Amino acid sequence: MMMRKVIQTGFFTWSKINTLHLQLRGIATTPVRYLSNQRTDTWQNNFQLQDADLDLDNLLDARNRDTIRDNITRRKGVGDIDRVIDLWKQYSTEIDMSRKEDFRQQFLSAAREIPNLSHPHSPVGDEHMSRQVELFNKPKSVSWPLKSVVELGQQLGMLRISNVSMTTGPSTYYFTDKLARMEYALVKYSVDHLLKMGFELVSVPDLLRPEIIEGCGFKTTGEVAQVYMLDPSRHDNLCLAGTAEMPLAGLLAGGTLDFEELPKKFMAVSRCYRAETSHAENELGIYRVHQFTKVEMFAVASSETMEEGNELLMQLLDIEKTLFGQLGLHYRVLDMSTAELGAPAHRKFDMEAWMPTKQFWGEISSASNCTDYQSRRLHLRYKSPLGQLKHCTTVNGTACAVPRTIIALLETHQNEDGSVSVPEGLRPYMGGDSVIRASDQGPKLTWIKDHKRSVQ
Repeated sequence: MMMRKVIQTGFFTWSKINTLHLQLRGIATTPVRYLSNQRTDTWQNNFQLQDADLDLDNLLDARNRDTIRDNITRRKGVGDIDRVIDLWKQYSTEIDMSRKEDFRQQFLSAAREIPNLSHPHSPVGDEHMSRQVELFNKPKSVSWPLKSVVELGQQLGMLRISNVSMTTGPSTYYFTDKLARMEYALVKYSVDHLLKMGFELVSVPDLLRPEIIEGCGFKTTGEVAQVYMLDPSRHDNLCLAGTAEMPLAGLLAGGTLDFEELPKKFMAVSRCYRAETSHAENELGIYRVHQFTKVEMFAVASSETMEEGNELLMQLLDIEKTLFGQLGLHYRVLDMSTAELGAPAHRKFDMEAWMPTKQFWGEISSASNCTDYQSRRLHLRYKSPLGQLKHCTTVNGTACAVPRTIIALLETHQNEDGSVSVPEGLRPYMGGDSVIRASDQGPKLTWIKDHKRSVQ
């Protein structure tokens, strides 16, 4: 329940804000209530997401304007708090209902652009200001020329990134034989560990409504959008999920959880679809691709204090360190700078593995605390011990992004003869194999330039 104390803001009072806030939400449909200990066998109505339940107490308080403006500047510069306040003033004073609705829509759109507040310990600046907080293992020292993951995979006969345009297009790949087995081994390895840590496994859809994706803080339209949208003439306003964080958040959207069952931890194995491309030399091959398999963690906590989300973030970070440490990777943990935080993130840690062939640090995982940014947009709440409805804190992290993990594994554990040693922690999931060598299995194809035929 919003506070009704009167605080002067320059041109209106909080009492008026509360009244208008209810008007903002008044035309929205009632969300479906979700309780984990209840079951709804039949959905009586189509689910419709309410307009974002924005924190107007914070956004419209004139005393916060400079702080919000500075936060926007330190991040990606997206958002305009002055425009938000001006639109609210126009909405709150407009009498004509048609114009009032127009101002309402403009206000909501502008307010949703305002990013989450950055953590006070997040380094301020661009990516070069990100702070290394931990470093694990040492790079492998060898006396022979190292091969890239593409060279290793192709010599093993288990990776194809060339001659795929006739079937899929650029920035795609095929894993075959033991590299395909390694993909499933990494998934099973990650899932088994997360099950032991109390995560609930969920099978999620790849198709989502854009409102869910936008509610998670990702753009579905515009130049910066990296989301694939299906043909609207044949499908009902659907997108391909870029990460399982989106459908996992959508699973809980519009719901209310009991305080006693928090925190709740979910995981999903899914295909992730990204329209992004890169021409950077370090990101060619299978580093940045249009679709890949990923094991994602998504957790929900209460927000009685700010510490619930911070503690949950550190739990996810510890899980990631355990998973990558057992794979024998040389990696580091970075506290990401403000310019590297996506709109939802309050604080974010990245894990970067050393890619020895090209001599660079490549991101293999991240973990973010999004506080109530997503839950306000998706109407995910919990009932506090005092019976109050409050917005949850959401936290997410990557347990395993398969292609980048395979890059780090192959380049780190390669041998002089072109074989690859399997780290001990992964061997039980690879049928006990300790080494991957070239195989005679699978078709040996020579591709003709005109693609009209192939010789076997």
